Order: sequence, then structure tokens, then C-alpha cells
Amino acid sequence: MATRPAAGLPRLSRRSRILLIIGLLVLILLITAGRLIDTYVSWLWFGEVGYRSVFTTMLVTRIVLFFLVGLVVGGGLAISLAIAYRSRPVFVPVTGVDDPLSRYRTAVVRRLRLIGIGVPVVVGLIAGMAGQGDWQLVQLFLHGTSFGITDPQFGNDIGFYAFTLPFILWLKNWLFIAVTIAFFGALIAQYLFGGIRLAGRGGQLSAPARVQLAFLIGLFVLLKAFAYFTDRFELLYSTRNTKFNGATYTDLNALLPAKLILLCIAVFCALAFFAGAFLRNLQLPAIALALLVLSSVLIGAAWPAIMQQFSVNANALQKEQVPIQRNLDATRQAYGLTPNKIDNISYDPAKASPSLNQVTTDTTTVPNIRVLDPNVLSPTFTQLQQGRNIFGFPQKLNIDRYTVNGNTQDYVVAAREINPANLQPSQQDWTSEHLVYTHGDGFVYAAANQVASGAQGSAGSGGYPVFGVSDLSATNEPIPVSEPRIYYGMLDGDYAIVGGAGAPREYDTDTSRYTYQGSGGVSLSSWFNRLAFALHYGERNFLFSDSVGANSKVIFNRNPRDRVTEVAPWLTADGDPYPAVVTDSDGTNRIAWIVDAYTTLQNYPYAQQMQLGDVTSDSLNGVARQPETKISYIRNSVKAVVDAYSGKVTLYSVDDSDPVLKAWENVFPGVVQPTSAIPPQLSAHFRYPEDLFKVQRQLLANYHVTSPQDFYSSKGFWSVPTDPTKNQDGTSDASSAATVPDTTLNQPPYYVIAQAPDQTKPTFQLSSPLTSFGRPNMAAWISVSSDPATYGKFTVLNLPIDTQTQGPVQMQSQFESTQKFTESRTLYNNSAVSLLYGNLLNLPLLGGLLYVEPVYIEPTGSNGYPQLASVLTGFNHKVGFGTSLSASLADLFSSSTGTTTPPPPTGGSTSTTTPPPTTTTPNTPANANVTKAVNDISKALADLQAAQKSGDYAQIGAAYTELGNAISEFNQAKANTTPSPSVPPPSPTPGH
Repeated sequence: MATRPAAGLPRLSRRSRILLIIGLLVLILLITAGRLIDTYVSWLWFGEVGYRSVFTTMLVTRIVLFFLVGLVVGGGLAISLAIAYRSRPVFVPVTGVDDPLSRYRTAVVRRLRLIGIGVPVVVGLIAGMAGQGDWQLVQLFLHGTSFGITDPQFGNDIGFYAFTLPFILWLKNWLFIAVTIAFFGALIAQYLFGGIRLAGRGGQLSAPARVQLAFLIGLFVLLKAFAYFTDRFELLYSTRNTKFNGATYTDLNALLPAKLILLCIAVFCALAFFAGAFLRNLQLPAIALALLVLSSVLIGAAWPAIMQQFSVNANALQKEQVPIQRNLDATRQAYGLTPNKIDNISYDPAKASPSLNQVTTDTTTVPNIRVLDPNVLSPTFTQLQQGRNIFGFPQKLNIDRYTVNGNTQDYVVAAREINPANLQPSQQDWTSEHLVYTHGDGFVYAAANQVASGAQGSAGSGGYPVFGVSDLSATNEPIPVSEPRIYYGMLDGDYAIVGGAGAPREYDTDTSRYTYQGSGGVSLSSWFNRLAFALHYGERNFLFSDSVGANSKVIFNRNPRDRVTEVAPWLTADGDPYPAVVTDSDGTNRIAWIVDAYTTLQNYPYAQQMQLGDVTSDSLNGVARQPETKISYIRNSVKAVVDAYSGKVTLYSVDDSDPVLKAWENVFPGVVQPTSAIPPQLSAHFRYPEDLFKVQRQLLANYHVTSPQDFYSSKGFWSVPTDPTKNQDGTSDASSAATVPDTTLNQPPYYVIAQAPDQTKPTFQLSSPLTSFGRPNMAAWISVSSDPATYGKFTVLNLPIDTQTQGPVQMQSQFESTQKFTESRTLYNNSAVSLLYGNLLNLPLLGGLLYVEPVYIEPTGSNGYPQLASVLTGFNHKVGFGTSLSASLADLFSSSTGTTTPPPPTGGSTSTTTPPPTTTTPNTPANANVTKAVNDISKALADLQAAQKSGDYAQIGAAYTELGNAISEFNQAKANTTPSPSVPPPSPTPGH
């Protein structure tokens, strides 16, 4: 029995059609309203920053891709369904009255237009939404440039792999998806309408169904043949060998020929399916398909595995030489580590034995050694320079250099920003949060090599930074700022509404209010804009607040790093933007945020692939983590500058030769300013970026090796040391001897001013030690210059392998085990104070390597903040210890090294005073001087306790000065004596 399927679609009434259309429109509006509002707000924001061309280019590209991908996928499905329906059998044989498909067939036929058009439209919409996200890949294909370098295997320019091949692979994948969806659509439709019948022995396949399905399979196999062709180029990114990336011996000699063979078989198989579409016998296509599957297993998988196992693994040093050499060359090129950028110097620190006089008279490195750690001192800056509770500082401060009175030195710098998290409950209303407390105030800085002593300290005692503050109340500051108000910063996460009706309302000082005069912000003069922002933020006060007037503007997207990634989404921003005082062309000193930005690629042939997030992660806190993306090429091609007052974003090229940057400049002409446009006052504050250096440091640990045989056997490899100053809980608390260093956190690189052996003067540089592979001893010291004249130049000090130079972990272990420090740590180990390790610096000095580590104390409790207590130094297995850098160096390099007495703790009113350690009294006439010094120390401790009880900072500072003088007197008297039985120290006096 056979029945002809019903045809036609019953007509809906006019009212039903109107209601259906209205319902669909409401549904679409609900789905797209949020996205449309966000798009409009983004359009307004890009107009504010002057990069609307970027927004329109992205938007147009996304829209075009949306429709093209949707048309290819959805249109292919629609054509496939239409062919299946039109070629359906006139009569559909059924097995009986209860045909299981009849009701579905009837339902489809009754809504034929709705299903035939609606299903492809939905599929096309989904595909279009997925495809439009790849707009960067398409734009690079359209505007790609040449690298001028060819790959060693096929002779193609690297630009082919960077810009063309990714687009080809993207297009191939979407064609695969389109053909696959069309095939399954045809399969279902043919089955539903009777072209495919499962009844009977083996079922039946109508001629139209056979033609359609065979053609689609043939098209899929033809695409597979094309895939085999492109797979040849993708072999250059192979990860077959875990020691290096790129095409291995097996890839080149087994898999590459296999791809060509499989390509030919796939073409034959596709032709067989095309022929089978018009032949009733499908044996030929089936045989061809079986041949393709069998060949892919034997030739494409088994044969390479056999060659790798029985030929290559047994002779790897010989057979992998060429691939390894290619990997070495490509990696150095891709990551900017070519030999012309690196000065390699043989350096033997074990031979150095400088005298104390040489160290104290050094004018290069020693005067610039910093004792302030920007990763520790944020609480100190907050407590002593916060001013008002509404302000704050980032968790990690920054290092930059300034020339003051003709002297260039590094400073710990920070912007005093508005911090919404610090607002008290009485300040946490909409008006206060968004209309009153809108901006920060001031640039705070402290010379990194100085701390206050005695009553000069900011809290009345020594060990604190010597602050400079350029804010609204500052006059005659050595680093002046013309406009200290900060509307854009790392802590400003929410929006602010400035301007508006009435008197000024923005908090400026306790006695003044301010109205924003800058160019930043989006106008709220129109009710449509107010409505858009009210919907965007879900805040009705945009519409009903009397404080929002015709002159009001909304400032949002205030984080400098976010602003850069918005205007240039094709850039990867460094995780640590920093503030700088920059002089404009009109002589105005303004606070600006400098953000390093990178161009990256994932597919540089033969270059080593790096996981960006992992390799840039270390023990530093308060730094944005990079995304977990793979890269095989990176350049710091752009320096972005964000004005802290106006929010203006300016992109400067610092590598005009970067082909990736050139391609993006073709996409967005005029967006990036050329190198020649960089003001010298700005370039003087450029730092070599930390994240790039971390990537290059990790690679240099292996890729300094030049021999393929040595590289394969890991001979001569180095390692990035772990940070020995961090515990497993992520803190640097050193109060307890039981603290366990974390063996997974890399030691971060540090900015220092130092003079390397090949340099004629001290330079501002980013440096790091490297240890031997699998060993804790030091193998090399690397640094890269940040000075404009030598920017990006690497210096690598190669240490001899036959002498043992202490690495960071070894040096830290010696620091912690030396008697002077253990006694001091015992004194500090109480419930009232904690001991914190600062950064462990490693510097070349007078032919050797000097370690310097500041040690801080921090009173426990919510109001405690770090204060420099002492400095540890190390040189050629010797340790120095003192209350200051000069004292520690004197202890380290003096003939009586190791005799300096640990200092008493210093701190605020909550610290615990303790006695000096047990001292010795000689059996000589000098005994009276020692006794007098001990008595003076006891008196000083008593005076310090009384001063702490009074809370008078001046008295506390005077007491600390008295105590320091007494200790110096004691050390001098002790140095002039000979050992004899010890005299008991004074009893400890508890503090408050």
C-alpha cells in the first residue's frame, strides 16, 4: 500500500498572522535588547576615546561574517532540505496502517514553510554567532604582510603561516560543518519522506536519495583531501617530540609523504562517490572509502609510529639534529632573542674579593641598591599616605626612575586613587559612590634606596620610606604634578557621574569641591542616553536624580588596562601597568598610566610554543594574570599611555618592523602612532615589560644552548629559580623558623639600577638569576636594559660550571641559618610583630655577585604595616647583617665579618621591645666601656617603652635614636676588646 503525502500549508487567518508576527518581534526584542544596549553604550564609549573607527570596523566585520557564515551553513541546509523534499517519492510505501513516520510526515507537511525555512534560519543564526567571533583572523588574512623570512621546509614566507593559513583552516572547518549538517539534514528528510526505507532485506534507497547523499559524501571526502594538503603545513607546528616543537624526523620522512598519499586516495574516493551518485551500484564508493580508512590507519598512524619507535628513538641525537636546529633558529627569531640582541659575557664571581673600601667608594651599583620592596610596602603607603579613607593604593606598587637635582635613581611610585572598597557604610549610597567620591588625588613616591631614620620617619621612627607627595596641597615637590586628580586608575572599577546642575559636588579636599573639566566621559545631555545607561547599569537614578543634568557626563571603563584592550583588542596587555609623571609639550606635568602591549601569534613555524598564563605567573601579588593561551611569537610592539585625568588613550609603536603590527595598522590605519611621535619625556619612563621578560627568561634557560646534540640531551640547560622568600601559604612571613618555602612559585624579575660588566654607566634594567638545570647553584645572571639608548639589549653573565656560586634558594638558606639573623628572628618571634622577607636582589658588583634582601617587621592586627628592620647581604658564601644597607655591607666586607650584633626591633606603638643579644665583656681596661654601653642600652629600652606608652611619635623617634647610638657605642667598645665570659643582658621589657 502506498500513500501520497499531503502537500500545502493551511492558511492562517489575518489576525493569527498579526499576533504571530507581534509575538516573534517581542521575543526577538527581549533576546537582543541587552546586546543592542551594550552595543550602543560601546559606540558612545569609543566615540569618547576617539577610536570609533575601531568599533565600526569590528562591528561591520562581525556583521558580515555573521551573515556569510550563517548563509553558508544555514543556506546549505536549506538547499539540502529543499532537494530532499522535491525529490521525494510520489507514493510512499508503508508497511501497514500504523506507519510510525506518518504522523511526523503529516506534521511537517502541514508546517512545511515554517520548518523548511525556520530550521535553516535557526541553524544559520547559531553558526553566524559562532563565526563572527573570528573577525581578527579574517582581517589579518585581508591585510597580512610579509615577514621577509621563509620557513626551512616549504620555502613559504612566514606571513603565509601567520595570516593566510589560519584563514584557510578556518574556512575549511566551516565548510566541513556546512557539508556535515547538510548531509544529516538530507538523511533525515529522505528518511521522513520515503527516499530511504528500512523495511525489507537491507532496506531501499531511492535514486534521488542516492544521488544527493553520495554527492554530499563525495564533497566531504574532497574536503578531506584538501585537509590532507593543509595538514602538510601544520606539521611545522608539530608537538610530537616533547623536547621541541616543529616537524620532527618522523613528521618529515613518514607523515609528510603519508599526507600526500592520503590526499591522492581521498581524491580518488571523492570521484568514486561522485560516480556512484549516478550508478546504481555503490560498491566502488564503498571500496574507495574502505581504502581511505585503511590507508589513514596504516600509512597515517601505524607507519609513523613504527618509524618513531624503531628508527628515531634509537638514533635521536643523529636524526633530530636538523629539526632541532630549525627549532633553535625559529624560536630565537620569534621571541626576539637573536644573537645581535644579547651580549654573552664569561663571569667568574668566585674570583672576586673586594675590600670594604672598594665597596663603600663604589659609585655605580652600591648607591642605587634599593631596600624598599614595592610588593611589600602597599600597606605602609596606605597607612602613612592614604590621607582619607576614600583613597587607596594597589596591592603591588611599582618601580620607575626619575632625575631629581641631576641625580637619576629609582623610586617606588604609586597613584593615590579613589578606592570604592574603602567607603564606610555612611558613604555607601548612590550619590556618594558615583557623584561625590569620583577621583583620587596625588602621586606618591619614595626613593627606593632610602629609609627614614629616627625622628625623620613619617611615623616618628626609622625604617619607613622617605615620601614625596605631589597632590593638591603640594608645593615645590621635586617631582611636581600640574594636575594631580586621578579619574582613571587600577582601583576605579565603577562609573562616576561628573558635571551636572548646581554647585560643584565632587570631593576634592575637606574644604573644597570640584567639577570635572576634562574631556573624558560620555554626555548625559539627552534623555535617550540616560535611558540607555539606566538600562545598562540597571540604575533608575540616571533618569530621576536632580544631580544629573544637561552638562553631566558618565565616566566608565576606568581601568587603564581595560581601556587599552578595548580600543585595541588585538593586543595583549601586560599584567602590571604603572603610573608615571610625564611632561607634555606645553610643559604640563601630568600623571599617566603606561601599559605595555604585545602582538602575538600561535603558529610561527618551528618556534617553541609557550603557555602565556603559566610562564608569566610567579610569586608577585596584585598583578593581572595572562590568559591561558598558547603563543609561539611575541613582540612588545606598542606602548599605550592612558591619561589619569582625561582617560585619553594613545598607542605608540616601539617596533615599526613588527609584521604583525604592520598588518593591524593596515586594518586600523592611524590608530597607532609611529615611533617618531613618542616624546622624549615619555620614552624616559618606558620600562622593559615584565611579562615579556618572563617569557624570554624561560626560553633563554634552554635556548642559550647552540648545539642540537646538547639541546636534545638538556646539557647546559638552566632553570628559573623559585622564590625562596615566599612560603607555601603565599606569604613572606619569616617570623617562624618552621616556615616552608613554596617550590612552585617562580622568583619574579626585579627592576634595579646597576652597572653590568659590559656597561659604561649604571642603567635601569630588569634582571634575574638563573640556576643550573635541576640544581640550586647559580648558572647565569641575565638583565635587559630599559634605558632609551640601549632599550631591549640583553646582558647574560655566564658563570663557570666548575665553581659553585650560590643560587637564591641557597643564599636564603644561609641567611636564615646564620646566627645573627636567627637571634634577630627569635627576638621578633612574638605575638605582637611579624617578620617579612623583602625581595632577594642579585647584582653584579666588583667582579662578583652581591645578594641583598631587606627584612621588614609588621605589627600584628588590622592597622599593622611593614617597616624596614634590617638588611641581609651575601657575597661569596659570606653573610652580612645590619640595621641598614651600609651597616650590612660593612659587616659583610669588614675583616671582622660576622660580628655585628642583631638590632632591637623597631616599629610603632604596638611593637614589642626586646633587649640586645647576649654580649661579651673582655678582661681588659675596655671592660668599663662595654659595661657603660650595656647600661646605656638598658636605659634606652626603658625610655623607648615609656615613649611607646605615651604614643608621642617625637618621643618614640628620640628613643630610637638614643637606642641606636647606644648599640653603636656597644659595638665599637666590643670591637676593641678580646673575648671573655659573657655578662647577662638586661631583662626584656614588654611593650604595648
